[in-house]
Amino acid sequence: MTLAQLRYVIAIADTHSMNEAARTLFIAQPSLSQAIKDLEEEIGISLFNRSNRGVRLTPEGAEFLGYARAVVEQYRLVEDRYIEKKNSKKKFSVSMQHYTFAVKAFVELVKQFGMDEYEFAAHETKTYEVIEDVKNFRSEIGILYVNDFNSAVLTKLFQESGLEFTEIFQCGIYVYMWKGHPLAGREEIALEELEEYPCLSFEQGENNSFYFAEEVLSTYEYKRLIKANDRATLLNLMVGLNGYTLCSGIICESLNGTDYCAVKLKSEEIMAIGYLKRKGMPLSMLGQKYLDEVKKFRASL
Repeated sequence: MTLAQLRYVIAIADTHSMNEAARTLFIAQPSLSQAIKDLEEEIGISLFNRSNRGVRLTPEGAEFLGYARAVVEQYRLVEDRYIEKKNSKKKFSVSMQHYTFAVKAFVELVKQFGMDEYEFAAHETKTYEVIEDVKNFRSEIGILYVNDFNSAVLTKLFQESGLEFTEIFQCGIYVYMWKGHPLAGREEIALEELEEYPCLSFEQGENNSFYFAEEVLSTYEYKRLIKANDRATLLNLMVGLNGYTLCSGIICESLNGTDYCAVKLKSEEIMAIGYLKRKGMPLSMLGQKYLDEVKKFRASL
């Protein structure tokens, strides 16, 4: 296995075409095909499915691609630092479900280390994409929750993806709404009392399974349900339609403002919020510092 072969795999995956990849790599297409064939024989798996509609990664190839990107990127950093003598920035990336506290922890990390020496990325996204981002080395850490309902399915997916989940804290279920909502003054709310108000849920796209829902009680038959793609839209719907969503109860007024509140839901449900990382890979210094910031929110529960 060579670095050149890893670059070939990346180029083919990005272009979905042997001919286009060969053109961008400035090599002959037969030479590229032979190099990939030699690599597949060496590692004992098929990386691509080939058809008249193009070239697509196999499931094994998709996993291999994540490692290939990581190796090539690390080589580029070494090359920049020691061959080209460039002062390349250290990188940190995190993917998360739509948690304001996870964004707040990221903000504090950036403030602490600055952007002169570091390059940061935060991906607030769908549940399945959080898993895929960590699996494919797009992010070092993924922040999400598990509970009794989704634990078996997600744990199996974590294991198949070469990931491990570590719990950070447990919390009850809260109803998140704007302070002008008719029920906002309650100390506790039963789910039945919310029937006349729209429940707001994050859209999960092609992986719209109950197990990937970002809100607990995803199998409950809500009388009114609205799905949205981003947190800003949900906040607007809370105000415009007296909507609500179910959350951890952690409020970050410095980011979302002071117009919203969290009221305890009458439920025994517990959610465990934690982080994903590649199995067997140690956390970077920035990764550990980020988790230290997330853990500070335990005091607010």
